[in-house]
Amino acid sequence: MSVEGRKIERQIRRYEFPLLLGLVITWMALWREFSLFTFIGGVVVAFVVMRVFYLPPVELAGRFNLWWCLRYVGYFFSQVAIASLEVAWIAVRPKPVPLRSVIAVRLRTNSDFILTLVGLTISLIPGSFIVDVDRENQVLFLHVLNTPDHEAVEKMRREVAHIERLLIRTLGSREEVKLVG
Repeated sequence: MSVEGRKIERQIRRYEFPLLLGLVITWMALWREFSLFTFIGGVVVAFVVMRVFYLPPVELAGRFNLWWCLRYVGYFFSQVAIASLEVAWIAVRPKPVPLRSVIAVRLRTNSDFILTLVGLTISLIPGSFIVDVDRENQVLFLHVLNTPDHEAVEKMRREVAHIERLLIRTLGSREEVKLVG
């Protein structure tokens, strides 16, 4: 194997380590036993899973900002609480079911990791979820509850942009951070 080939393989291995670690922890949690035997079994199972169900490596920016992470977590939990109350009110109020919309939101990031985190965040906040993803164009298609007018749709787009901005400032590359300001 050439020097360049070995370098690429080392990079792939470096990107696979978090997946390996996550699979081993999941294996040990499923067995509800944290011992040397379940750790070794988890490593073996993780290697088999990683070879049989190969996924392309997800490149991480290699940076983490604790301050922006705390802001993201605070924003997320506040939005979950607020949206839970809104959805509960919609469910029990005597009025008819409000209008719903499927909207497209274009993200600024090219990172599959950030795109996935934005999608998961939106789906975990009550009243909205991801219907489809156009990965090539970085567009999320969301089904959103209670969008009676254009302003409500734009408010949701701004919320998605805010979540993306928080995640980029937490985990994004330096170029992406410059992009979002």
